Amino acid sequence: MTDQRPGDFEAFKEFEHDGWDKVSYSYHDSIERITRQAAQPLLDAVEAGSGVRLLDVACGTGYVAALATSQGAATIGLDFVASMVDEAKKLHPSTEFREGDAEALPFPDESFDAVVCSFGILHFPHSERAIAEVHRVLAPGGRFAFTAWFPREKSPYFANFFGAVETYGDMNVPLPPGPPFFRYGDLDECRRTLSAYGFSDATFVELPLIVKLDDEREVLEPLYRGSVRSRNLLLAQQEDVRIRIEQAAIEGARQYRHGDTIEIPIPALLAAARKP
Repeated sequence: MTDQRPGDFEAFKEFEHDGWDKVSYSYHDSIERITRQAAQPLLDAVEAGSGVRLLDVACGTGYVAALATSQGAATIGLDFVASMVDEAKKLHPSTEFREGDAEALPFPDESFDAVVCSFGILHFPHSERAIAEVHRVLAPGGRFAFTAWFPREKSPYFANFFGAVETYGDMNVPLPPGPPFFRYGDLDECRRTLSAYGFSDATFVELPLIVKLDDEREVLEPLYRGSVRSRNLLLAQQEDVRIRIEQAAIEGARQYRHGDTIEIPIPALLAAARKP
């Protein structure tokens, strides 16, 4: 799984689209159990509330958008995978969802007071284009907030996963090259990029998210059932190699047992900024 920057990531974009289409049916019950822990802090960062025009970019199955709607915001959720939009509509019929590309938002200038993106920015082939589009559709004074994973050095869950792959598998399986997965887990990189595209007053918060499991044997299920790059990194391994990776990850998860559950930290960065 090779990360590159800069580059032409059109093959990666198609890879992501097809990958999310394959897991749209299971996303809600897998990785979303983890990412939804960040939903309220994300909305608080943009002051989502009554009358606020809010866009949820890369909305997935729609839990952030639905929460914003419940808080009184006039919300639209947007995702580039039709099956994700269909799932969101079924799960949250009181919120509006549309199919669309984060790098070419289908809205006029200054259409929103707030834009959020829950763990989507690391999946955009050209994230700078998406950030520029967010700036365009925000009204003056509007706020933008996004979440991204901290790198493995700060994340026991990712350290366990990537450590198992590096020890027993191959990190350089033939997947389409894409942008760095942990790019926006770096505060300096977030600050620089937000400033370069016209945002000011950036703030950053570490969110102490947890992967909570009933059994250590479930440790890789969020990746198999709710991710694209990590899922395909696993599926690209030889079967005997993949079994060794899984066994190593299970063994690593055991140290995080607390009573009847496994609780593995997977911290995330919440970045927020304002359009002057």
